[in-house]
Amino acid sequence: MIRRLESEQGRLALWLPVALGVGVLLYFVPRFEPPLWWGGLALLPAGLALRLRAQSPLLAWAMALLACIGGGFALAGWHGMRAAPILELPRGAMALRGTVVEVDPLPGGLRLTLAEARWAEEMPPAARLIRVRLRANDRARPEPGDRVALRALIRPPSAPAYPGAWDFQRAAFFEGVAGSGFALGPLEIMARDGAAPPLSGLRARIEAQVMAALPGAAGAIAAALLTGGQSGIPPAEMQAMRDSGLAHLLSVSGLHIAIVMGLVFALARGGLALWPGFALRFGTKPVAAILALLAGGFYMVLTGSQVPMQRSFAMAALVTLALLVGRRALSPRVLAFAAVAVLVLQPAALLGPSFQMSFAAVLALIAAFEAARPWLMGGAAPRPLWQRLGLVLLGTLATSVIAGAATTPFGLHHFGRVQVYGVAANALAVPLTSFLVMPAGMLALLLMPFGAEGMPLALMGWGIAGILWVAQAVAAWPGAALAMAPLPGHGLALIAFGFCWLCLWRQRWRLLGCLPMALGFASWSWVSLPAALASADGRLFAFQVAGEVFFERRPGASRFTGDAWLRGFGDDAGTPLPVDGELAGGRIACTPQSCLLRDAAGAAAVLLLRPPMPQRGQRAAAEFRRGAHPACGTAPVILSPEPLRGDCPGSVVVDRFSAWRDGAHAVWLAPPRVVSDRDWRGDRPWVPPRPTPRAQTQEPPAETE
Repeated sequence: MIRRLESEQGRLALWLPVALGVGVLLYFVPRFEPPLWWGGLALLPAGLALRLRAQSPLLAWAMALLACIGGGFALAGWHGMRAAPILELPRGAMALRGTVVEVDPLPGGLRLTLAEARWAEEMPPAARLIRVRLRANDRARPEPGDRVALRALIRPPSAPAYPGAWDFQRAAFFEGVAGSGFALGPLEIMARDGAAPPLSGLRARIEAQVMAALPGAAGAIAAALLTGGQSGIPPAEMQAMRDSGLAHLLSVSGLHIAIVMGLVFALARGGLALWPGFALRFGTKPVAAILALLAGGFYMVLTGSQVPMQRSFAMAALVTLALLVGRRALSPRVLAFAAVAVLVLQPAALLGPSFQMSFAAVLALIAAFEAARPWLMGGAAPRPLWQRLGLVLLGTLATSVIAGAATTPFGLHHFGRVQVYGVAANALAVPLTSFLVMPAGMLALLLMPFGAEGMPLALMGWGIAGILWVAQAVAAWPGAALAMAPLPGHGLALIAFGFCWLCLWRQRWRLLGCLPMALGFASWSWVSLPAALASADGRLFAFQVAGEVFFERRPGASRFTGDAWLRGFGDDAGTPLPVDGELAGGRIACTPQSCLLRDAAGAAAVLLLRPPMPQRGQRAAAEFRRGAHPACGTAPVILSPEPLRGDCPGSVVVDRFSAWRDGAHAVWLAPPRVVSDRDWRGDRPWVPPRPTPRAQTQEPPAETE
């Protein structure tokens, strides 16, 4: 083992960003806010690493890895500590004022992002952003920097759909978002404030010009590729892109910045070659590389500096530096530097699919290129044209296969879907994007100041129409997207570790990484899905038997929550619970008053009460409680869409009050346990405190609110 490590000392530095990421993850694991000084303990191994680097290099590297783990922990904690605290928003309509910082087109109107928002005269400007959707018939056309006022209903970020689901509140906390909602009246544009973020006004004008020239889905996709905003893409086209495995083309990432920088590099080098005196004196490659890097940086800022773009630009900067000094451009060290840069700037990005899938795809491609490099670069004689064309085609297919395989486990964890025909779709759509859509889009950007963008945008629209045709055709194939239960977090961690082991080492022992990867995929068999779920608003309930999902929907139940539950169970469509009858071989028995879920042995496990109508007023609530009281003790767990005050001997009660206080609940039968979302997440800065009623005798918000 020691001998192998000594032979690969040059690769040990590649594990430093991995250790940094482990430290970031350790910050998010506890159910309490860990003290920041825990990360400060990293100073001890850091000092030892410096002291031992000459006497014992391997031990020094081990200390450096420990220091990076502590550093990642401290870094994530520092970002959490400096973030603005969550805001308590009014429960009803508010008179909202603020400064527009972003304008996003939607299929049915506009969505504004407001900074320095106020909804009371005496309050200071809010330190977090507010997102509000305007009414479809609102004629106002605000621009970034405008001071606006409107009447709106704003809600805080949604809690997880079920314990362990994606945490929208955590994501919003680190993005600086306080809440989102919709306008109840027309928007009033007040005086121009001039506090718009850089390029936000330019981004809005580009979106408007593109949407005017290319109406419909093609224009929305073109705007997404040129400015980074996907909000205007219609749901049907977005779903087709997802099911066909082409959704990555909509997220501005490494592919797009590579196309932009490659075009600028080629044009700049060709143009400089026409100036012989300059070319002979200074050379064309360094100047073209610098111009390409500047173009890539501008494109990154224009499209919103998303995580894949930050990774790509950091890599591009190092590649440019390598070209300038004559070193090999693409290497794992470049990717390691990019990973460190992103984690330092946005440690919470590590938890999201964008970071994970972006870095996994690029790491797999670099490792594959390293393995195939002797074959690709072998032979001094130039290959004939047919071989070079064949290599280009093979490279395109291999890129799709390798990147798709590398990102599959991360997609399974976050989305619970597998795109079966993604390779075929990408083989057609990626060349269209690379050789038609993006070059035409870049030309349109250059010609927009002169009002001559019409023809390039038309070419871009034709290319996008071809991509949409491919997406819709492939998505319609049988079994194009398979729903599967999400890969558990511990399984994904095993796969990620094995994947890094496989890609970061050079010798044959790297194949040992296949073992933790196999264990990670096998973790599906260790997962016990909950037998019942109750939503955070008490309006949606579900039973799960042998992978089948059965829903009970109350008035106003969230479709989004139901879809999230289906993804969590790996099901495509749930079945409504019957008014009266049995399902799942007698495991579920329903009457108009209740539904009973039995365990595998036939014993009563979960009882769902079914009030005949939403209860109003103290008298109706008391009548319901009296009617429900005999159910106590008939099942270990009782679910109720209405409050059941008082003791219920022999049963754990999950009612509207429980959901209101602690969020969604999940019930497992073997072993029996009930877990709330608050139990799962604990007391963290992004978890709102338990709500308090507006009056001691008042019930939680009514179902019609």
